[in-house]
Amino acid sequence: MARASFDNSQSSESAAEPDVSGAEQTRRSVLLGALATTACLGCSTQAGAGEDPPGSDERPQKGDLLVFSEGDQEGKLITAADLKVGAPPVHAWPKDPTSAVVRSASRLNEILIIKLDPADLDEKTRARAVDGIIAYSAICSHAGCPVTAWVKSDVGDKEVFKCMCHNSEFDPRAGAQVVFGPAPRRLAALPLALADGSLSVAGNFMGKVGGTQPG
Repeated sequence: MARASFDNSQSSESAAEPDVSGAEQTRRSVLLGALATTACLGCSTQAGAGEDPPGSDERPQKGDLLVFSEGDQEGKLITAADLKVGAPPVHAWPKDPTSAVVRSASRLNEILIIKLDPADLDEKTRARAVDGIIAYSAICSHAGCPVTAWVKSDVGDKEVFKCMCHNSEFDPRAGAQVVFGPAPRRLAALPLALADGSLSVAGNFMGKVGGTQPG
């Protein structure tokens, strides 16, 4: 009898005990879902971190500062003191002074900056220069190759910009007009200004940027 009474007691207690298995399963599912959501958000953040920031592929804007695009000073502001008369041009990117975004996501934004004797510049070129400092697109107007050389011209005794892809030459003293080679037009010019000693953009590119045929 005692044994039977003990068995009945156990059965009653089991029946009265709440069933927590369903609640535990629900809570576990919620926690796993939250963890999965957090993990996905982390993945999105990491993917976004590898993307170019907004504005980095926009053309130079008035007021943009100019920074070195290569070499030991890459990313640093270009000042008038960094440029010497007749020295090879420096390559630059425009930089938004408000967001600090460097507009380097498009190769069409790379710029050549050079300082020449103001007396050697034609009237139009001198008008958009700053103390003899002038700027042009670094992309050849022929096939869109980069203009990288500063050499003596094949048709004169002056040094000129030269695209080494197809030997087009441009005279920066005369608005980067073509003096040799197959390029169909001059390099696009970029007006300059000074902002606290640093070079800045004074207006949009003057002329078409880029080549006229595939490289």
